Amino acid sequence: MKNFISVSPLRILEKSSRRSLGAGNLGVLIARAGVGKTACLIHIAFDKLYHQEKLVHVSVEEGPEKVMSYYNVIFYELLKALDISDENESRILIEKNRMILSYLHGSFEPARLRKNLQNLAEKLDFKPNAIIFDGLDFENTEKELFLAMKKIAEDFQIEIWFSALSHRHISEVNERGIPYPCDKLDDLFSLILQLQPDVSGVYLKLLKDHDNPSIPDVSVRLDPNTFLALDRFSQ
Repeated sequence: MKNFISVSPLRILEKSSRRSLGAGNLGVLIARAGVGKTACLIHIAFDKLYHQEKLVHVSVEEGPEKVMSYYNVIFYELLKALDISDENESRILIEKNRMILSYLHGSFEPARLRKNLQNLAEKLDFKPNAIIFDGLDFENTEKELFLAMKKIAEDFQIEIWFSALSHRHISEVNERGIPYPCDKLDDLFSLILQLQPDVSGVYLKLLKDHDNPSIPDVSVRLDPNTFLALDRFSQ
């Protein structure tokens, strides 16, 4: 577990003002298609799980079996990359502290998630610290949905991470340096991260750091195969 935490992509938050997203807040990971958005998002999930936190993974594109297969593939990559011997201990930790919810065919509504979270707490005594929300189409989602998710984060005292798909041919960036498709939504997000491919690898960069007006100009280089942090911070 300690081995993973030392190479987690979320090491970048060591340079942020609060060192975490925090309960009641929304965060987003921006990346182009094929760069590794889902893999990096699952690494954020593993970071939470290995810190003994409870997690709900929400998908609006894939069923629970497919989501679980993603976790399994990345889990075995971690075992090999980090030479982890306690496979059973790690697997038990993951399965005990993770729930997967799928809302397919456009069936997601914040009210449904709110009800599901209430049921998890009341019937299973499962109260998550974090939600990983993958597959939401930022381009075609109204701001009202994000406002409703912010209210859920506050009411349940939970942090929520999203992934947002950017495009090579759309170069819109707002005056605060936040790119499309989050350029008109950045006021709702406390942390904004971006995956950027480069000839020397893939870099994770911090674009927004809570209400800190001075963003640390740092990035973490990730292994393009495992998405584990390769070295210390780049500036």
